[in-house]
Amino acid sequence: MGLFGFGKKKEEKQASACSGGAGSNISSIKVLGAGCKSCHEQYENAKAAVKALGLSAEVEYITDMEKVMGYGAMSMPAIVVNEKVVSMGRVLKAAEVEKLLRKLEF
Repeated sequence: MGLFGFGKKKEEKQASACSGGAGSNISSIKVLGAGCKSCHEQYENAKAAVKALGLSAEVEYITDMEKVMGYGAMSMPAIVVNEKVVSMGRVLKAAEVEKLLRKLEF
């Protein structure tokens, strides 16, 4: 019986973290790009995903190549979450960004 109760609490904790509110550990999201159409599309998709998840983090769009290269991203667009490159080289749809962010919350 003790294990069952423990598992339920864990599920409740995960559900609250997934809702994005104060329990979210995502504090910063950046889209790195050159200002092209694909990079701008990635920025818009990232903003839509953050809104859909109810996250309080703002999405920043960085086009300064010195800053972009500082992250070590070799292909654009790239997504950086909490200062770590988590995607690069392809435009993720908003639903794909949501899935990625949910995975990173745990």
